Amino acid sequence: MSEIASLEIDGEKYEFPIIKGTENEVAIDIKALRGATKGIITIDPGFKNTGSCTSEITYLDGEKGILRYRGYSIEDLAEKADFLETAYLLIFGELPSKEVLAKFEADIKSKSHVDEDVKKILDGFPKSAHPMGVLASLTSALIAFNPDSEDVDSEEEMYNAIVNLMGKFPVLVSWALRKKQGYPLDYGDDSLGYVENIAKLLFKKPSADYVQNNVVIEALDKLLILHADHEQNCSTSTVRVVGSSHAGLFASISAGISALWGPLHGGANQAVLEMLEAIKADGGDTKKYMGKAKDKEDPFRLMGFGHRVYKNFDPRAKIIKVAADEVLADLGVNDPILDIAKGLEQEALNDEYFVKRKLYPNVDFYSGIIYRALGIPTEMFTVMFALGRLPGWIAQWREMRLNKEPIGRPRQVYTGENSRPFVEVNKR
Repeated sequence: MSEIASLEIDGEKYEFPIIKGTENEVAIDIKALRGATKGIITIDPGFKNTGSCTSEITYLDGEKGILRYRGYSIEDLAEKADFLETAYLLIFGELPSKEVLAKFEADIKSKSHVDEDVKKILDGFPKSAHPMGVLASLTSALIAFNPDSEDVDSEEEMYNAIVNLMGKFPVLVSWALRKKQGYPLDYGDDSLGYVENIAKLLFKKPSADYVQNNVVIEALDKLLILHADHEQNCSTSTVRVVGSSHAGLFASISAGISALWGPLHGGANQAVLEMLEAIKADGGDTKKYMGKAKDKEDPFRLMGFGHRVYKNFDPRAKIIKVAADEVLADLGVNDPILDIAKGLEQEALNDEYFVKRKLYPNVDFYSGIIYRALGIPTEMFTVMFALGRLPGWIAQWREMRLNKEPIGRPRQVYTGENSRPFVEVNKR
């Protein structure tokens, strides 16, 4: 006999099934609540206690610092897989064979050309436009060249839509950067691997030969893997809700980009660098600012430390800290902003106040350091986050469509005015 949960309202008892996930997560299935109780709903601002779906993609345990994609630990994937392998795993459920991976990469390359007319749309943006706004708009514009919603019953259509977006998205990301820098636009190099091509798209200067740096490539690969999915966060939930209306893949991903833009979500690593800039402008005294962070009366907020989900060390931060140290050592960057960052890191790791509260540097802190060291402008940080999160968004959209999930339609508790008569304008 399956377990049930009982709810009593005004003397009436109602029973609802309890479901358990493969990691023993427990949820009360209340989809019949409104019908059974003739209109009663739950209210949960921010959906912090609400599971919107079941999913086979990502498992996250914030208390224990665990993150797994399709059962594989983030530590193993970051060490042993590359980004394209991880993307295939997330989207299709299993690690690809050598032959399948080669075909996946070849198919992505064959779809990487972006129509020349998209450049005309890009030309309409001023250089001052935020790259996230540019990326969301260009991704949405791809709908004009692929207007039909994908047939989820056609594996070929679904696959073609996926490789199409995986191929074009890095080009759009690089265009958002190169537009801001005033550089000529590029389409990449089919002779390179997926991440190697991304690096060349981003970093190739118009008047110099491009020389690949393998330390940078490895760090970039790890960053993309670490950001590839993170369960039902704001942008991922947005992708699923938009997709639930049977909007196409490009439209759904464009909506996810807009959701990611906010400083409480994907903009966190940009906020880290803005904080570091402010500390530098005030003299660069890290001890002073750590003191401000501990003062409850002080409005200063320490960005890049602790995490809303992880109540221990962010497992992604452990991995990317090593990559950050390697990049800084290899590039020999002399930057007072990065010196301040390292100072804050050492203060937090050795200060009893932060250690006791487990306010460790998180993935946003270290990713901001790496992007800064690579010369990527602060406004581009969230765009790089989107580049990594793309396969996760695709995987979540695909799962939702294949499961034929109903259209997202939250309820509300109305707290406005009761019925009242209309008053003509000359009598108000």
